[in-house]
Amino acid sequence: MDRLLNPYRPGAGTTPIALVGRDELIDEFGVTLRRALAGQPGKSCMPLGLRGVGKTVLLNRFLQIASDEGVRTAFIEATDSGSFAGQLAIRLRRVLLELATSPVRRAVTRALGALRGFALHLPDGTNISVGVDATPGVADSGLLDEDLADLLVATGEAAAACGTGVVLGIDEAQYLSMQEMGAVIGAIHRTSQLDLPVLVVAAGLPQLRGLAGRARTYTERLFTFPEIDVLAIDDAHAALTIPSAEQEVEFASEAAAAIVGSSGGYPYFVQEWGFHAWNAAPASPITLDDVRATTPTVIETLDRDFFRVRFDRLTPKERQYLRAMADLGPGPHRSGDIAAALGVLVTSVAPRRSGLIEKGMLYSPAHGDTAFTVPLFDEFLKRTMPDPARA
Repeated sequence: MDRLLNPYRPGAGTTPIALVGRDELIDEFGVTLRRALAGQPGKSCMPLGLRGVGKTVLLNRFLQIASDEGVRTAFIEATDSGSFAGQLAIRLRRVLLELATSPVRRAVTRALGALRGFALHLPDGTNISVGVDATPGVADSGLLDEDLADLLVATGEAAAACGTGVVLGIDEAQYLSMQEMGAVIGAIHRTSQLDLPVLVVAAGLPQLRGLAGRARTYTERLFTFPEIDVLAIDDAHAALTIPSAEQEVEFASEAAAAIVGSSGGYPYFVQEWGFHAWNAAPASPITLDDVRATTPTVIETLDRDFFRVRFDRLTPKERQYLRAMADLGPGPHRSGDIAAALGVLVTSVAPRRSGLIEKGMLYSPAHGDTAFTVPLFDEFLKRTMPDPARA
């Protein structure tokens, strides 16, 4: 079939043609947004889930809903480089300059002055031109907790004066430091107290809930933590067959069932399998033989583009730890069982486990338990490291 017409879109955060299985979350966000615009801000949101379940897609959908409502949006992808405050200043600069075109200028000018003061005290020396002088005493203490609250309050007041709101989207939020996370939560606490139309959507791996809770004890009163899971069988089937049907291409029932089963319901894997099955099939309907013929290509692509990029960031000792986990199955596993498989004491590998959690490879679903954040990573490790002792 024509590869130019291939409707599947495997990629990092790429929105699929059929976004299914997330309707309730999308509807809830729409209600929360409209209430915030009416001066009744509710809880912000921290969607949690493993790699490949569509957290970034959902975050982008929330931002698109906000944009369609005329709300100003800012998107940040957190990293472990410590550049969050600088990224935030740059994104809010754009938001405030957009608001500056409104006839209501005084509140916007105050917010730009706050942003100028905030930027002057960034540790990375970010220099931001906003066309106004810093407002003395506002967002200029050099203390992130205090300054971010001042800045979001000023931004929220400017948005409210212009008859709109602000939604801040943070992807990979588990990479925020404890100080950064605490500052974000504290700032949204203050804007909520003042009934300002400011919402935060911070998507991340499952360990984000624990990070947020440790950063501020009142986090659960300010945020919801929806868990983004694999698609139900019917939803995974719809995610696969709706895009092809729009091109008047069908899947044989056994072919669709094979892809749904092999993908485990992970949206990213559904897109990858659909993409390659389309390219391999000579005509409609796409058959089970077509799916079987393309499976080695799918596995090779996932190994190279999804698994390997994470594997290559690991030290030899970290790889051995994960390989021992793989022999125990997909998990979760007790830390003591993993240590026993390695033939060492739990205490001797605790730093290794902590490092893997910081890198986003593992999380702890319960005290003493350890699980992969990357679905099917155990199978990849067995293919890549057939000898468990091999680095």
